[in-house]
Amino acid sequence: MSTNLSTNKSQEESIIDRVIRGLFLIALLLFFSALMMAFVLILQTPAGSSVSQALNSLFALDSVQMWWYVTRAAGLTGYFLLWLSMAWGLAIANKILHPAIEGTLTYDFHEFLSLLGIGFVLLHVIVLLFDRFLPFSVPQTLIPFIDTYRPFWVGLGIIGFYLFLLVAVTFYMRKTIGSQAFRSIHALSLVGYLGATLHGLFAGTDSALWMTKLLYALTFIVIVFLTAYWLIIVNLNKREKAQAAARAAMAKRQAQRLRPNSR
Repeated sequence: MSTNLSTNKSQEESIIDRVIRGLFLIALLLFFSALMMAFVLILQTPAGSSVSQALNSLFALDSVQMWWYVTRAAGLTGYFLLWLSMAWGLAIANKILHPAIEGTLTYDFHEFLSLLGIGFVLLHVIVLLFDRFLPFSVPQTLIPFIDTYRPFWVGLGIIGFYLFLLVAVTFYMRKTIGSQAFRSIHALSLVGYLGATLHGLFAGTDSALWMTKLLYALTFIVIVFLTAYWLIIVNLNKREKAQAAARAAMAKRQAQRLRPNSR
């Protein structure tokens, strides 16, 4: 009895620790995002002009190429990390690499990849506020389909980011919302990934490069394969459970027929 109580207590402490850690990371990401956006707004005021001039002289922040390179690198890195998180999560779900990847560390790595990818996407979005070649306003980075540069594809990217953010938050709410709701919300990451892929392919400035096209093609094919494999496994498991339940019911009926009359 005492062993079970200590085990349950340690599990509860582990869950609380993960929730606190996750909420702290999310709050940290949101804090730095709000800080950067506030900094951008301050630089656009007359009071921030002197600060802007000093930063330009030190880091050449008025260079068009600098912000362009940073936002491209952050966008592609964020996309690749979110793809890796998706592929890792699907590999866990369908056990295609079992027993090579399993255990608590595997789930933690999946969670870490998601948060890291979201962080790079946030960097990609925030840097767009500094870009002078194709500047974005704060509302244009937050509200889908209102910008002037390829609004549909950019809007898909914004929606995809929100879906990834929602899925990341549910990592720490699984016990609260239940496993069924957790899995249903987690499935939205497939929609988010599709939006991110279309955004990068049709709104990204590097999409004309054959290496970038190859990146999008290969990563998309991997996700399609893992998703199809996962759906097949789920369908087979359901069929096996239904057949097992049918066999158990038939065996029970046969046992009742063969049971001797108690009279």
